[in-house]
Amino acid sequence: MSVDFARRPMLVFWETTRACALACRHCRASATPGALPGELTHAEGMDLIDQVAGFGRPYPILVLTGGDCLLRPDLFSLVEHATSLGIPTALSPSVTPSLTPAAIERIAASGVRAVSISLDGATPATHEGVRGIDGLFVPTVAAIRDLAAAGLTVQVNTTVMRSTVDELADVAAIVRDAGAHIWEVFFLVQVGRGSALGELTPPENEDVCHLLYDASRHGFIVRTVEAPFFRRVVAARRAGGPASDGALYHRLSARLRELLGEPADDVRPSAHTAATRDGKGIVFVAHDGEVYPAGFLPLGLGSVREQPLAEIYRDHPQLLAIRAARFAGRCGRCEYADLCGGSRARAHAASGDVLGEDPACAYRPAFAPVPAGGHQPCS
Repeated sequence: MSVDFARRPMLVFWETTRACALACRHCRASATPGALPGELTHAEGMDLIDQVAGFGRPYPILVLTGGDCLLRPDLFSLVEHATSLGIPTALSPSVTPSLTPAAIERIAASGVRAVSISLDGATPATHEGVRGIDGLFVPTVAAIRDLAAAGLTVQVNTTVMRSTVDELADVAAIVRDAGAHIWEVFFLVQVGRGSALGELTPPENEDVCHLLYDASRHGFIVRTVEAPFFRRVVAARRAGGPASDGALYHRLSARLRELLGEPADDVRPSAHTAATRDGKGIVFVAHDGEVYPAGFLPLGLGSVREQPLAEIYRDHPQLLAIRAARFAGRCGRCEYADLCGGSRARAHAASGDVLGEDPACAYRPAFAPVPAGGHQPCS
């Protein structure tokens, strides 16, 4: 069923709590050991779920995230309410002692459609260095296997940054071998604790996108976060365009072939290419009810305590401009402005302009007219 992103998002992320036992170096939320004051109450959480249903069918997917959503005491009551309304629901728990075999059984029996687990490296040193907790790598891989064995759709989240990029092919092998169904690769945006970490250069981002396209031919879906330019790469490769000639791509693709072999000729890449972006098909509700275009874009739009989520999503001027692709610079004159549109979070982090160009993209478009009402191209 097609979705009109002007009327409803594909994904609603709700940061159910900021509480988390981990101290991840790249944490968007700068999560804390305990819940912060102002967290939505149980009654307000139930009302938020009703607001998600208020978008109408097809309902958005509701992703209950954090912090660590398992530290929300009423989590399964919230899940029960969402699933009773027919809202497809997913969880994003942290791998901590709370994710026990009993918790996995309860998740599987709750009606949750999918669960995402973060794995930021293929070695204990890399993953645990990012997550800030020793001894976490083995339980993380085990959790991926156990959740998949319980019949859940499992998504593995991996953040690309300077310290993790060389292990991407090895992470892809873990994704396949552990039975995960989706690999979602986050391209670092320097917000929260991630402000101190190293982003890749635009050519390196291009190389990683080509590597991800190759990985999508090995039996799992590949998606990106804050790298909508991946869709441009997918479109070009599907049309018969060449792979990158960058050194990073050649190194990673050789390692991918070494670990996973050559894909069969008849395997179609499973690369997610829906034309979503921050504020278009995606909306984020923080622990205190404040609404943002996405979790990595700290641009407050209003509160669900004061205004229905559907009204904020459909009518806020900033979201209308984002969905109309009224962008500056290269993004404003790019022929892929609708399919891609650049990371609005990264544009905002780099320039303070949510409609600015995405500095992480290597593509240099030919001149094209700026959308009506848009910015003038930058020189």
